Amino acid sequence: MADTLVVVSKVKKLVKEAGYRTGADYLDKLSAKVVETVNASINKVKQDGKKKTLGAEDL
Repeated sequence: MADTLVVVSKVKKLVKEAGYRTGADYLDKLSAKVVETVNASINKVKQDGKKKTLGAEDL
């Protein structure tokens, strides 16, 4: 993936505090899910056509 859209150190810390480790591909897949979620929100707002700001209700 070209861009990492998660704070790697924060994710790794959270996982480590739970007693686990992150696999080499985990953060790339997590970033891809973020892109997927954001794009879905954009499409939802675009279809509604009434606003330009994404909010929690668009998740």
